[in-house]
Amino acid sequence: MKKHMTILVIMIGALLVLVGLITLGCAGTTAPTAPPPAAEAAAPTSPPAEAPTVTTTVPELAGDPVRGGLLYDEWWGVIEADEPTTDQPLWQTQTTNTRAGADTWRCKECHGWDYKGVDGAYGSGSHMTGFPGIYAAKDKPAAELLAILRGSTNPDHDFSKVMGEQDLADLALFMSQAQLDDTELVNTDKTVKGDAAAGKSQYEKVCINCHGPEGNAINFASIEEPEFVGHLAADNPWEFIHKVRFGQPGWPMPSAITNEWTQQDVANSLAYAQSLPTEPMVSGGGLLYDKWWAVIGADEPTTDQPLWQTQTTNTLTGADTWRCKECHGWDYKGVDGAYGSGSHMTGFKGVLSAASMSAEELTAWLTGQKNPDHDFSKVMGEAYLKALVTFMQQETMDVSAHINADKTVNGDPARGKIKFNGTCAACHGLDGQKINFGDASEPEYVGTIAADNPWEFFHKVSFGHPGEPMPAGRALGWSPEDIANILAFAQTLPTK
Repeated sequence: MKKHMTILVIMIGALLVLVGLITLGCAGTTAPTAPPPAAEAAAPTSPPAEAPTVTTTVPELAGDPVRGGLLYDEWWGVIEADEPTTDQPLWQTQTTNTRAGADTWRCKECHGWDYKGVDGAYGSGSHMTGFPGIYAAKDKPAAELLAILRGSTNPDHDFSKVMGEQDLADLALFMSQAQLDDTELVNTDKTVKGDAAAGKSQYEKVCINCHGPEGNAINFASIEEPEFVGHLAADNPWEFIHKVRFGQPGWPMPSAITNEWTQQDVANSLAYAQSLPTEPMVSGGGLLYDKWWAVIGADEPTTDQPLWQTQTTNTLTGADTWRCKECHGWDYKGVDGAYGSGSHMTGFKGVLSAASMSAEELTAWLTGQKNPDHDFSKVMGEAYLKALVTFMQQETMDVSAHINADKTVNGDPARGKIKFNGTCAACHGLDGQKINFGDASEPEYVGTIAADNPWEFFHKVSFGHPGEPMPAGRALGWSPEDIANILAFAQTLPTK
């Protein structure tokens, strides 16, 4: 019995060994469909490797935030594009602001001079649109703002169709870097948190050279409704701050930011500007005497002035025949002055003697009561006629003490150079050749006019140039001697 039990144990053991060998052989040739439970429960011997971190660097925009501030005002004046004639596409989504055309494309018209849109000064009144401001944009990356200007959030806000890439970059940099909170400088009632005495010093450092001691050497609006520095400072201090900081599109106005003025400097200059007068220093009639249609915004005449047919010596036609100066001369003496001979001669009298005439008599001449062919009331309104009367009565002068018949000048060019460089050079350049009044084939510069027609030069320096932001020398406080000095210097400048 014991022998049989031993044999049975041996047989069972051999069988188990055989099964084990078969199992091992199968494991070596076929992978299991799932890991054994023990493998699932086992903890890893080391932590898994983390995925590498990928850092995306957004390149910083390169550009000029001060130029961007100008673009925020009137971008077409900065890039020298045609003024828009249609409404900006988003304009149709508001109904409170009734402006049309170019105004609807000005960033400031939607977002305000204080950059706060409906939450700021443009939250009520005729400029209200209901659009939000851009002040919060100062906390956003410039690249993100650039995308918005390209229409990323709204295709109707795509300005890449009208401005170039650099223009948009400058505008984005203005929004991200150059905005300020105007409430730190201006109260809601338009009073200013500034020192007028300190502001006078700031004004006289820079602004006085073009705007004059009274701020009325350049009229921003019309003779009918003039606008000077004093008007703007009192009526719209937010616009004043923006323009002082960034300048005026299309004008050589310096930027307070570029000149390193502090925000308090700007507030101080605003406080002083609010004390300036709002009455004109000169009538504006001197501009009308030159080209009245450019002053009043009328179409240029295409026919001859009716009285032109009564003379035969001057062969000019069309618009030139409507210029007061063409009949009466830059020296106001007509046939008795510089236009008493040469191609401009008409034989008509001058207006220098008008200083002794009454306003009623001069008005009668301008409205055709004296001669129906001299009726200018058909082309300009009462305010303009009044300005012409004032010009003839009070502002014309005999310049023969300063300009000789041979066109030489009784002036000091060294003194004239100082005034020229302080004011005129900003537009005309130190050599007077920055602006060509003629064309490439026949250029005409400051020096050209000074040499060829000193009487015209004297008139334009005294009263400005129609349709251009040229200050009136008379309103700058310049005396006739000062103007003669500038003319004497200008005659030393190149003519070609």
